Amino acid sequence: MQQANEDWLARSRKAVWHPCTQMKRHESLPIVPVARGEGAWLIDFAGRRFLDGVSSWWVNLFGHANPRMNAALLEQMNTLEHVILAGFTHRPVVELSEQLGELTGLGHAFYGSDGASATEIALKMSFQYWQNSGQPAKTGFVSLHNSYHGETLGALSVTDVPLFSATYAPLLRQTERVMSPDWRLAEPGESAEAYALRAAAALEALFKAKAGELAAFIVEPLCQGAAGMAMYHPVYLQRARALCDEYGVHLIADEIAMGFGRTGTLFACEQAGIRADFICLSKGITGGYLPLSAVLTTDAIYAAFYHDDVTRGFLHSHSYTGNALACRAALEVLRIFRDDDVLAHNHSKAAAVAADFARLAAHPRVAHARQLGMIWAFEVIDAAPGFASRLFEAALTRGVLLRPVNNTVYLMPPYVVTIAELQQVFATLQALLDEGLR
Repeated sequence: MQQANEDWLARSRKAVWHPCTQMKRHESLPIVPVARGEGAWLIDFAGRRFLDGVSSWWVNLFGHANPRMNAALLEQMNTLEHVILAGFTHRPVVELSEQLGELTGLGHAFYGSDGASATEIALKMSFQYWQNSGQPAKTGFVSLHNSYHGETLGALSVTDVPLFSATYAPLLRQTERVMSPDWRLAEPGESAEAYALRAAAALEALFKAKAGELAAFIVEPLCQGAAGMAMYHPVYLQRARALCDEYGVHLIADEIAMGFGRTGTLFACEQAGIRADFICLSKGITGGYLPLSAVLTTDAIYAAFYHDDVTRGFLHSHSYTGNALACRAALEVLRIFRDDDVLAHNHSKAAAVAADFARLAAHPRVAHARQLGMIWAFEVIDAAPGFASRLFEAALTRGVLLRPVNNTVYLMPPYVVTIAELQQVFATLQALLDEGLR
């Protein structure tokens, strides 16, 4: 069976260009061949098991090979797999759109394939709204320092991670960056709330100077994922909402990673008691089964596109828009949330391991330990260059899949993870820190 692992590894290196990867690294850093999944676990061809501590890039909610998800997709597959959504419709896309509208307070869901395409859709919609509304000067976009919103060109323009964006700088639209409310950046003695309000004051200063040129402000609510799970106080979102209203700038909530329960509420914006002008959804929307994204917006924004002139419509599409199988998967995800009281169970689970995480947080090599819903994160103070790769490899040898961001270690598991499994991960991390892994 180990030979099967080696065969698939070699074939993958020869034929597949893996994402977000310097392929030359795989001369020494092994690719992990996965034969099957089972709940919170991934299993290779030799039978080795790895706890999926990152939900397979933050998408899996209810475990691999989930029987309910499988049954729903099989039923849909035997009915309708896909139909063009231009001029046609189908039951799953209508029902999903209705339910997402009820849950978000927004409407008229527009579908894409992934998070970056959702960002592109929201940016284009905001831009065209102002064109259709007779304010053509409002073309600019604002995002946070260290923000991440995807890697297509429009999404990359509002992303502030040089590793991804620097190479393509000549292709990108120039956008505004404002101070992040990430509480790790607060001054000594400054509370997370006070720091968030200081960051909001910086946003206000920009709006005062340039609101007439700005179409929208895009923000990851409560936690900037690719910035190393940079968490912040919800008062920032409250102030951003008020400022966007005051200065006539759209608020785009990028809930791609933080939606569907990751932060403890179904959508992160709920914790600030606000509604954005656009909400971008993806990743967990299908429970990790199929690519799908959605953008919902207000009736007022939708109305600005509703016209006899075809050029005033939103002429954006892709071949698999509103795919029936993907929409059916998303409907089953929402049904599981309702039937199984997922958010309450997640809260209980997090509370049950609070003492275990507190012990890890007290380690002398750990800083900024934090938890939000089903996300745990901390920084390793003395991490040396290459730490993320070394921890990834070391954790794999102990049966845990983790993908640190620089010196930030985080855990973002499927919701089916058990208390004992969470404790196992914390104990593994404790041991690696004790052993001096740098």
